[in-house]
Amino acid sequence: MRNTHPIDIAIDTHRDDLTSMADRVWGTPELLYQEVASCAEHTAMLKAKGFRVTENVAGIPTAVMGEAGAGGPIIAILGEYDALPGLSQVAGIDAPQELVKDGNGHGCGHNLLGAAALLAACAVKDWLEETGTPGRVRYYGCPAEEGGAAKTFMVRDGAFDGVDAAITWHPDSMTRVSDPIFLANTRVDFTFTGRASHAAMSPHLGRSALDAVELMSVGVNYLREHMVQDARIHYAYLDAGGKAPNVVQARAKVRYSIRALKSADMLALVERVKDVARGAALMTGTQVEAKIFSAVSSMQENLTMDRTMQRVLDEIGGVPFDDADREYAARIQATLTETDISLPYRIARMKPRFDVSLADWVVPLRPGGEVLTGSTDVCDVSQVVPLTQLQCATMAIGTPLHSWQATAQGKSGQAHKGMTHAGLAMARCAQLLITEPETIAAAKAEQAERLAEEPYVCPMPPEVLPPV
Repeated sequence: MRNTHPIDIAIDTHRDDLTSMADRVWGTPELLYQEVASCAEHTAMLKAKGFRVTENVAGIPTAVMGEAGAGGPIIAILGEYDALPGLSQVAGIDAPQELVKDGNGHGCGHNLLGAAALLAACAVKDWLEETGTPGRVRYYGCPAEEGGAAKTFMVRDGAFDGVDAAITWHPDSMTRVSDPIFLANTRVDFTFTGRASHAAMSPHLGRSALDAVELMSVGVNYLREHMVQDARIHYAYLDAGGKAPNVVQARAKVRYSIRALKSADMLALVERVKDVARGAALMTGTQVEAKIFSAVSSMQENLTMDRTMQRVLDEIGGVPFDDADREYAARIQATLTETDISLPYRIARMKPRFDVSLADWVVPLRPGGEVLTGSTDVCDVSQVVPLTQLQCATMAIGTPLHSWQATAQGKSGQAHKGMTHAGLAMARCAQLLITEPETIAAAKAEQAERLAEEPYVCPMPPEVLPPV
């Protein structure tokens, strides 16, 4: 029963401190590799709670690791705290209203993500100390998940060497074990350099970098017909060359995001996109430089780990929301469409309900519903350590991530309760792994078997360094 289990008691001991920290991080939203204040909050909390702290992990100033315990298996619990641009939002209301003009916001709930992970680590630390159980828990404060691939750099640097199992989570509108389907992703910046000239008097002397970028877009569009079905390619102009149409643009820069379900397919597709860029440069008489900005792998499934987390969720049940939470969530839902609200049900393979604002239940493991895929640097950790990822309800059903609605709910009652529940689930899962060596052995055996079929190749070239 809740509050008699030693992990539950430890969660209650640290809950208020970590909830307060989550709100402070929400109030200082920082973009990838700039999370100085957020990392400082996590570092200070680790020291205050008695962890052995390692800063500047993998040479990244905003990455931190705290360890507690001795001997036994090492369980990693992963946290994040980076924000998103353009999602500044006043908390606790049901209408879009910027808190800071053109500011950042935690539209993916990473203020909660890091706080719950650290809450879980604190609970496991207390349990290890009070029982004298051999084992170690490590909290990893990981920056730059939103496109910066910090965990890929951390894996490449050996930050997870020796770890026996890893646990993480993400805020969501339903509570479940994540399906292990994420796309490998490389972001490449293509910089074209040409020659400026007067566009009317001497256009023949110019070599347009902007033309090259546009021709590259045409070439990639033709490539879409001839790539694996699960692949995705997106792009954004970083530098269109200038604002004067009477100047032949001598420089232009575009960033491509290239994804596929299998890392090998993604890496092959990257080379084909590079060929298209070289062709565009040849057609326009320009030069092109391709520079990888970030890269992440696909997810390595570990059914043993996911079944262990599902055992925990089935035991503790759903998030205990109250009427005030449901009332606010209903007001948020009023700003959403029926399609928005239906989506989580389709993923969970459930019939949509439009009279329920918060999900206080647990979705069965692998429900077989609709699959929607993104990318995350958590995948690279899954390639080197058996890993499970939990999704926990912290927001109204149907709330899109990366939206003002998600940011608005980031300090709400439902967010705090979901954060605490996620911390409890991760701590209980870590406890099971530490006390059941046969489970870790089975997870490692499964990991080795899958890697034998497709060995891990770090998608980040060795010459690419964190942009810090």
